[in-house]
Amino acid sequence: MAGFAIRPPSMPDRSPSEIARETFKILAGKRLAPTPENYQAHYHEVAGTLAPAYFPSEPLRQIAAVLPSRNPGQEKQLGLLTSAIGQRSWDKVEAALVGYASFAVSASAFAPLGSAEPAEPEAQVTALQEQVARLIESAQPALGADDARFLSQAAEMLRMLRHSHDVMAVKTALGNFAHRLSFAAEDQAEIKSSLLNLLHMVFENIGELCTEDRWLRGQIDALMNASTPPLNLRRLDDVERRLRDVIFKQTEAKGRASQAQAQMQQLLATFVERLSQMSESSTVYHGKIENCARLIEQATTIEELGPVLQDAITATRSMAHDMAHSRDELQTMRAKTEQAEEQIARLHNELDRASAQARHDALTGVLNRRGLDEAMAREIATARRKGHALCVALLDLDNFKKFNDQLGHDAGDAALQHLADVARQSIRPQDSLARYGGEEFVIVLPDTGLEAAIAILTRLQRELTTRYFLSGKDKLLITFSAGVAQMADSEDMADAIKRADGAMYLAKRTGKNRVLGA
Repeated sequence: MAGFAIRPPSMPDRSPSEIARETFKILAGKRLAPTPENYQAHYHEVAGTLAPAYFPSEPLRQIAAVLPSRNPGQEKQLGLLTSAIGQRSWDKVEAALVGYASFAVSASAFAPLGSAEPAEPEAQVTALQEQVARLIESAQPALGADDARFLSQAAEMLRMLRHSHDVMAVKTALGNFAHRLSFAAEDQAEIKSSLLNLLHMVFENIGELCTEDRWLRGQIDALMNASTPPLNLRRLDDVERRLRDVIFKQTEAKGRASQAQAQMQQLLATFVERLSQMSESSTVYHGKIENCARLIEQATTIEELGPVLQDAITATRSMAHDMAHSRDELQTMRAKTEQAEEQIARLHNELDRASAQARHDALTGVLNRRGLDEAMAREIATARRKGHALCVALLDLDNFKKFNDQLGHDAGDAALQHLADVARQSIRPQDSLARYGGEEFVIVLPDTGLEAAIAILTRLQRELTTRYFLSGKDKLLITFSAGVAQMADSEDMADAIKRADGAMYLAKRTGKNRVLGA
């Protein structure tokens, strides 16, 4: 039988030392290494006794040494495995390995997708706490620094997330912090709303006080539009540029007005002075004439009248010269004043044009052609500096002329406003929407490739199909055809829009309500 060695009954009993010497002779004769396993097997063969079942202690210890302990459960089972090996107990070894495997399966549930090995739950918890800490740090500037209690609680929360390993304590503290955070967010929202209301009140009051200044009315309208939620940094940037232009012209106009006012004051002062001089001259003249009249009455010969007439002629000429000089001076001052008034009127006209040339379309509220030019110049410069893609889309309402003819221009204007509203809500915050002319609109799509841009326009089309345009009680479906072009490195705005325009017309010819790439 395997595992048994039968001693011959005639062999006399031998001492353990004799059996050991015989065993070493056999190992030497067979050229076997004197390992514990070889020695044990041949010892029992020589002694004729039953060899105990083989137990690979060393291999098992080597296996236990390389097994990873990824969690406390596995670490405990490895300790039990080492103890079972020392006790040479197969049953305990089996129980320890089964327990270790069960904890390995549990840990694999925490492994991230695509990882070759399961991740440790503790590491996952630590990573999650760090992500939450970063989220709090990122959101904290938007919540202000006025609430000292909130700032203190946020600092304590960050400390716990990064240094505490007590998951339950962190969970409790996070719940309390979330409650406090909701109050801080509500406060900031109310503060923002109140500030916007105050701004609107200031703008409206300024507009009411300056109803005669059309250029200022344009400023107020632009500020009201820019401060109407949802706020957009691009809109604020556009209004800031326009206001700088208007403020510059306003300063120049005020300077010219002050100059004209000074000239008017000088004219009035000169006029009063000349009137006084004319009065004095007239008094002297009348005195001389009266004296001449008296001398004429007293004269008895013609010779006596000669000097008197000469004095009268001299006085009259002097009076006429003074009058002519005063008249010329007043006319010169009047010409200068009229010239200043013309300059002021021209500056006011320029201010009116600057106000009228706002970067937003008056009907739809989106960018106009001037605003589009500036937005495109800015995005082209950014795209080429960073090496990013830039797309431009040109869309045109389908059957718009028929729509206007049947429902009227007011309904057509309302349809354009409806399209602009839906487009503003559908495109991304970084995209720019402009009215290109009539029923044509342009959408500038920064950091976007051609396929992604087409997908954005297609999504806008789907959104329009779910939001009907109301004309009275009738629900009307508005559609558009669009062409999209991705700008080349050396291409300018006009060429890109021209390519998009060609794709748009192709979309109209092939069935309308389509988006094609150029």
